[in-house]
Amino acid sequence: MTTCIRRREFIAALSFTTAVWPFAIHAQQAKRATIGLLGASTASAQSQWTAAFVQRLRELGWVEGRNLKIEYRWAEGRFEHSAEIMAEFVRLKVDVIVTHATANVAAAKRATSVIPIVFPSAGQPVGNDLVESLARPGGNVTGLSVQSSDLAHKVVDLVRDLLPNLSRVAVLSHVGNPISVLGTNAVKAAAGEFGLDVAIAEIHVAEDIAPAIEALKGRTEALIVASNPLFNTNRIQINTLALGARLPTIYFDRAYVEGGGLMSYGPNWPSRWRRAADFVDQILRGAKPADLPVEQPMKFELVINLKTAKALGLTVPLIMQVTADEVIE
Repeated sequence: MTTCIRRREFIAALSFTTAVWPFAIHAQQAKRATIGLLGASTASAQSQWTAAFVQRLRELGWVEGRNLKIEYRWAEGRFEHSAEIMAEFVRLKVDVIVTHATANVAAAKRATSVIPIVFPSAGQPVGNDLVESLARPGGNVTGLSVQSSDLAHKVVDLVRDLLPNLSRVAVLSHVGNPISVLGTNAVKAAAGEFGLDVAIAEIHVAEDIAPAIEALKGRTEALIVASNPLFNTNRIQINTLALGARLPTIYFDRAYVEGGGLMSYGPNWPSRWRRAADFVDQILRGAKPADLPVEQPMKFELVINLKTAKALGLTVPLIMQVTADEVIE
C-alpha cells in the first residue's frame, strides 16, 4: 500500500514538474531586459505608437518596472545626434535597440553589429543597406518595411478623385531625409503619369515650413506631405498653415488627419509598432534578427476629415466616404 501511494506521489510530482517546466523556462527566459528606444519624433507626437508598443510587450509578459526597462530617447525630427544616442545605448549594454526612420536605423547599424536592432518602420531597407534582403535580413537588423514610394500612385489617384479638375499638386519634401526625397520623386513620377504639374516645397529645418507653405498659396490645388519625422513633429503647424492657405492636405499617416489634415492613406502605424514588439519578444527569447524576415504592410487605410473638408469648402465624393476606413465628422 505504501509503495503504491509513493508511486502515485512520484507520478503526480513528475506530472507537476513536466507541466511547470515550460513556465520555468519561460520565467528564466523572461529575466529583466533593457530596450533602448530612439523615437524619430517627440514623445507626444508619437505617443500612440509608443503606447501600442509597450502594451503589446505587456501582453507578451514584458512589464516596465518588473522585468523590463526602456531607455527612451527622442530625435525630435533631427538626426544630428542619432549616432551619439546609439553610442550611449551601446555603453548601456541594452539588449535590443528599437528605432525607426532610415537615418536612425543606419546610425544604430553603424554603432553596433552585435546588439539586435528592430525597426517598426524604415523606408527601402534593402536599397538603403539596412538589411541584405527582406526574406533574409542577415546581420543584426530586422523589422517592418514601409515602401512609401509604392503608395505614391494611390495617393495621387485619391487626390484626383477628390479634385476632378486637379492640374497641379505640391509636395512638402524634407531634403535632409533620403526617404522623404525618394517619396517625393515617387509622387512626381505618379503625378507625371496623370499629366499633373508638381511644385516641390523643399524643407531643411522646421523654420522653413511656414514660408514654404505661404509661398504655395494660389500656386497649387493640393498639398501632399511625404512621411517624415520632422513633419510629424510639426503636423499641427502644417495643418494650420495649409488651412490658412486654403490647401487640401494629403498624408501617409492618419495622425495628421486626426490633427486637422484632410485625408491620409497608408499603413496603420500603431499596429506596426505592436508588431515590432513581437519581434522584440522573439529576440529577447533567443531568436536571431538574421532569421526574422522583414515584413511589409498588408493593409492600408483611408481616413478622411469632413470637418476640414467643410472648412475648405470641399465636398468629399460619397464613394470616397463609403470606402474610407474612417470618416472624422
